[in-house]
Amino acid sequence: MVDWLSLAVPLAYLGVLIGSLATFSSLYRKRKAQKAASLESWFPAHIQRDIYFSLMHLDPPAEKKSPAVPESVLKASLLRRATEDIRRVMTLRSQKQALGVLLQRGSVGDDLWQRFLRAEKEMEDEVRDVVSEANAYVPGWGQVIFQSANEMLNNDLYRARLKEHSEKAAEERAWWDKKKSSIQEEFMKELNEESAVPNAKIADVSGSTSPIAPASVSASRPVTPAKQNLAASVANTPSVQGSDDDAVMVEADTSTVNSPGTPGSVSGKKKNKGKGKK
Repeated sequence: MVDWLSLAVPLAYLGVLIGSLATFSSLYRKRKAQKAASLESWFPAHIQRDIYFSLMHLDPPAEKKSPAVPESVLKASLLRRATEDIRRVMTLRSQKQALGVLLQRGSVGDDLWQRFLRAEKEMEDEVRDVVSEANAYVPGWGQVIFQSANEMLNNDLYRARLKEHSEKAAEERAWWDKKKSSIQEEFMKELNEESAVPNAKIADVSGSTSPIAPASVSASRPVTPAKQNLAASVANTPSVQGSDDDAVMVEADTSTVNSPGTPGSVSGKKKNKGKGKK
């Protein structure tokens, strides 16, 4: 006969252990779900999606049987919604690799990674919803709606860049005009200064020049003994008035006697030759 009393203790222990584990698991899952729900969204509010849903749920007026919003407006709103979805999907793809590296290094916490994963799941559901809505309007439109939305997105990016470059070009043009005017002013100022300096020099020269007297020139240049001896020899040389057979030649060196403005200076070579009788 089996002793149930001896088996009751292990069975009770196993029951308590399993019950505690189940309770802990349920509490942990609830807490994790609450924490995930309380996490901040990765992207801001999806305004295009909210506008689309608002247009769809508008009630038509009582006196008119036509829908409140035309179908063309709903299609355009759906295209805008798909454009915003493409922008968000591209953002997630560009950030996923960097965020994974930071998570492996321990630079970011698990909360940020959970936010990112939740954003990816939300975008997957959003894309499916957009495809189903497009197929509801036109069969097969869901396969090409994102291509059209991508072209619209590229057009918007091109327009934004063009506007930015035009604004930047206007700023650079204004800066260059200001720089050019300052350069012209400096250049004209330098020209005026350069033209004023020669006029001042001419005025100084015209006001200070005076005729230089020969005495001042001779006084400014001292007479050397060689010049005195040469002048005495020239002064004492007798004139040639004798017989025709004699000849007297006097030569003066111009390099030792020639001085501008000095009276009595001898320039060049003087030669007096007398020929005899034939």
